Amino acid sequence: MLTPLGRLDKYASSENIFNRQMVARSLLDTLKEVREDEKDCIAVLERVTKLSEDSEPTVRAELMEQVPHLAMFCQENRPSIPHAFSKYLLPIVVRYLADQNNQVRKTSQAALLVLLEQELIERSDVESKVCPVLIELTAPDSNDDVKTEAVAIMCKMASMVGKDITERLILPRFCEMCCDCRMFHVRKVCAANFGDISSVVGQEATEKMLLPRFFQLCSDNVWGVRKACAECFMAVSCATSQELRRTKLSALFINLISDPSRWVRQAAFQSLGPFISTFANPSSYGQYFKEEECTNNMNEKSSEAVESNSNQVMDTTDESVSVDADITTEDSVASNSLVNFSVQLEADTEDESDRASKGTVNQHDILSLCTLPLESTVESEQNCPGTQAHILADLETGNRTISEQELYNSFHYWRTPIPDIDIDLELRQSESEVCSPERLVLKESSLGSPNITMATRKELEEMIENLEPHIDDPDVKAQVDVLTAALKASSLGTQEESKLSFLNMEIGYHHGLTEPGKINCKISRDDSAPLISDSVECIQSTLRYIHNDADLSTRSTFSPREEKKSKVQDVVPQALLDQYLSMTDPSRAQTVDTEIAKHCAYSIPGVALTLGRHNWHCLRDTYETLAADMQWKVRRTLAFSIHELALILGGSLTAADLLPIFNGFLKDLDEVRIGVLKHLYDFLKLLQQDKRREYLYQLQEFLVTDNVRNWRFRAELAEQLILLLELYSARDINDYLLPIAVNLCKDRISSVRWISYKLVSEMVKKLYQASNPLLLLDLLNKLVEQFCQSPKWSGRQTFVFICQALIEGDCLPMEQFAIHVMPHLLHLASDRVPNVRVLLAKTLKQTLLEKEYFLTSANSHQEAVEQTIMALQMDPDSDVKYFASIHPASTKHTDDALSTASSTY
Repeated sequence: MLTPLGRLDKYASSENIFNRQMVARSLLDTLKEVREDEKDCIAVLERVTKLSEDSEPTVRAELMEQVPHLAMFCQENRPSIPHAFSKYLLPIVVRYLADQNNQVRKTSQAALLVLLEQELIERSDVESKVCPVLIELTAPDSNDDVKTEAVAIMCKMASMVGKDITERLILPRFCEMCCDCRMFHVRKVCAANFGDISSVVGQEATEKMLLPRFFQLCSDNVWGVRKACAECFMAVSCATSQELRRTKLSALFINLISDPSRWVRQAAFQSLGPFISTFANPSSYGQYFKEEECTNNMNEKSSEAVESNSNQVMDTTDESVSVDADITTEDSVASNSLVNFSVQLEADTEDESDRASKGTVNQHDILSLCTLPLESTVESEQNCPGTQAHILADLETGNRTISEQELYNSFHYWRTPIPDIDIDLELRQSESEVCSPERLVLKESSLGSPNITMATRKELEEMIENLEPHIDDPDVKAQVDVLTAALKASSLGTQEESKLSFLNMEIGYHHGLTEPGKINCKISRDDSAPLISDSVECIQSTLRYIHNDADLSTRSTFSPREEKKSKVQDVVPQALLDQYLSMTDPSRAQTVDTEIAKHCAYSIPGVALTLGRHNWHCLRDTYETLAADMQWKVRRTLAFSIHELALILGGSLTAADLLPIFNGFLKDLDEVRIGVLKHLYDFLKLLQQDKRREYLYQLQEFLVTDNVRNWRFRAELAEQLILLLELYSARDINDYLLPIAVNLCKDRISSVRWISYKLVSEMVKKLYQASNPLLLLDLLNKLVEQFCQSPKWSGRQTFVFICQALIEGDCLPMEQFAIHVMPHLLHLASDRVPNVRVLLAKTLKQTLLEKEYFLTSANSHQEAVEQTIMALQMDPDSDVKYFASIHPASTKHTDDALSTASSTY
C-alpha cells in the first residue's frame, strides 16, 4: 500500500545491504512511475544523492551502474526536470572517480565514458566539473592508482570532447604526465594513448608539444613504455608532416626496431608496415581503375616537375644505347695495358618514367657511418660526328640509376673492390671544337673520403658502452660487433684518403692514334696499393646501408634483369624498407617473433601502395618468399589480400608476378583457398580475357574440399559464380559454369542449394540477354533433364524452386517462361510425393498468378494454370489442398513450418 516514494524511503534506510542494492536497481522504475509529477521526480533524485553516500561499496557500485539509464531518462524528460542530471547525477559520477574502492572507481569511469559517448553531458559541465577533477586527480601528490586511472580517462575522453577542450585543458597535464619520473605506469598509459591524443589535437600541437615528449618516452628505461610507443607509432606518424616523418620519426623507429628488449622489437616490427604506409602521398600515388589497368594520376605532373629541375631532359626510348670505349694509357706509364670495357645503358620507357617520377635518389641513409659520397658528372654532346654511339643526355649525380649489382655483388663482397671514381667531364671547346678531332682533358674530381670523423668516433664509443650491458642478446651482440669494426676502421680513414688521392684520369681524343668512336683514357695509379681497406668494406657489406658503392670492374655489365631487382627507392627511407624486407629472414622468427612473417604479409598491400607499382621490384622477392612460407597462416593472409595487390600493380605486373602465386593458392589447403575464393571475382576481373578464360577449367576444383562438411566453402563458390557471370560469354557459362551450378543445386546443405537456385536463375537471365536462343533452350533442357525428370523427389522439388526463382527475378519474359518451362512445371501436379505438390501449389498461387501476364490477359497458358490449381485443390493430401485453395496474400507475408520442412531433405 506504500507510494513509490514511501517504498523507496523504506528500503533505502534498511540495514540489509541487499535491500539497499535493490533500491538502486529500482530507481529507474520508480522515476517512470512518478514521471508525471515534477516534484516527485526531484524527490527521487534527491534520494539518489543520499543513497550515493552509502558506506557499502557494493551499493555505491550498483548505483553507479544505473546512472547512465537515469541520465537517459532525464534527457528524455528534460522539459519537466531541466538540469536534473547536471545537479544531481553528474556530481556523483565525478566524486566516485576518487573513491577508495576500486570497483566503484572502475564503474564510475565506465559510466563517465558512456555519458560522454552518448553526449549526455553539456560541454560547459565538461569544462567546469569533469576536467578540473581529473586534473586534480593527476596532481603529483595524488594516489598512484587514482593518478594512473585518471590519465587513462583523460586520454579516452579526448576524442569525445573535441580538439578545443583537449588542447586547452587536457594537453598541458598530459605532457606533464609523460615526464612523470616516479611512476612508470603513468608514462606507460601516456605512451599507449599517445596516438589518440595526437589525432585529436592535430599536426601543429603534436609537433610543437607532443613530439618532444614522445621522443623521451621512446627512450624510456622501462621496456613496457617503449613497447607502448612502438604500438602507437603509426597514429603519431599520421599527425605529423611528411618532412618530420622522414627526417626524425624514421630514425626514432629504427632505434625501436633495434631495441635490446625482444618485446619492444616485436611490437616495432608489427607496426613497421603500418608506419611505412603513412609515407603514402595520395596526390602523387592516387590510383583509379580504368580498362583493367590501375594508373597513376600524378605521373605526368611528377615527371614534369623533375624534368624542369634537370639541366637537360633525358630521352626515353625502349632501345639500349651501348657506349664502347678503349681505355689506353700513354707510353710514359709503365706496365699499362689496353683495357676494353662496355657499358650498357638501357633507357626503357617504364624505367625512365619511374626515374622521373622518383626524382633524385636519396644517397644519405639514416645510419651513414661509413658512407662514401660518390658523385659523378658526365657532360657530352649529342650527334657528334665520328662516333659510333651518341650520349643522349647529361648524367647528373642525383639522377644516376643504382643497380642491384652496385648494391650487392659477390666479387665486391669478398674482396676489396675497385673504387668508384668520380668523373667530371668538361668540354673545353665549343660545340664545333668538341666534334673536331681535338684533345679533351678529363679533370680529376673531388673524391669522397671514407674516413670517419672524430665526432662519429665518440658516438660509436657511446653506443658501444650503452649496448654492452645487453650483450647477451644475439641482436645486440651483432650490433656491438658492427660498431666495433666501424671504430677500428675509422683509424684507417686518413690512409685511405691519401691512397685515393693518387687516382687521376685523363681522356683524350687522338686523331691519329685511335679509330673513330674510340675514347682513349689515361689512368695513373699505384697498382700495388690497396684502394679500400678490408675493414671498411666489411662494414659496408654488413650494414647494407650503402647503396652507391658502384663496381666499375671492367668485367661488369649491368643487365636489365639485374636493374629491376634493385631495392633502391626514394618513397620511404631506405633503412625502413630494408628492415621490412628482413622480416622474412628465418632468424627474425627466432629472435623477434614467431609470427613476424604473418605481420609482414598482413601489411604488404599497404607497403606496395605506398611505394607505387614502379617500385614493385623492391617487394617482389619478399612477396614470393611469403607465398612459399611453411606456415599456412602466412599464405592465408596473402590469399585474402592478393586481389588488392593486383589492383595496385595493374594488369601487366599481375599477370607476370601474381598469377603464378595465385595458381599455387588454388591448390593449397582449404584455409588458404578460401581467401582466394572469397575474392575470386575481384581478382579475375583485373585479368585480360584470355588469361581469365584459363580459370574456367579450374573452377570445378573448388567443389572438392579437404573436409566434406565444409559447406560454407561451396556456398561461397556459388556466391562468387553469380558475380563471375558478367565476366564470361554465354557460351562459356553454358559449357563450364552450368555443370558446377547443377552440382551445387544437388548439395546436401539447404543454404548452399538456396544460393544455387539464384545462381541458375541468373544464368538463364544472362543467356536470354545474350540473344542466343539456342544456348538458352539448351540450358533449359538441361534443367528439365537434370531436375524435372529426376527419379528422386528432391530433384523434382529443386526444379520447382528454380522455377520460383526465375519468376521472382524476372529472368525470362512470362511468355517465354510459359512456352518453354511452364508445361514441365505443371506436369509435376501429378507427382507421387506430396512435398513436391505442396511446393508447386504455393508457387502457382503465390508467385506465378501474381504476375501481370496471368492477371490481365486471357490465354491458353492461364487456362492451363487454373486447371492445374483446380486439380491440386482436390488433392487427397490436406496440405496440398490448403495451399492450392487459400488466397495468395494470406500466406505471402511469411513462410510457415510446412514450407521449411518441404525445402529440406
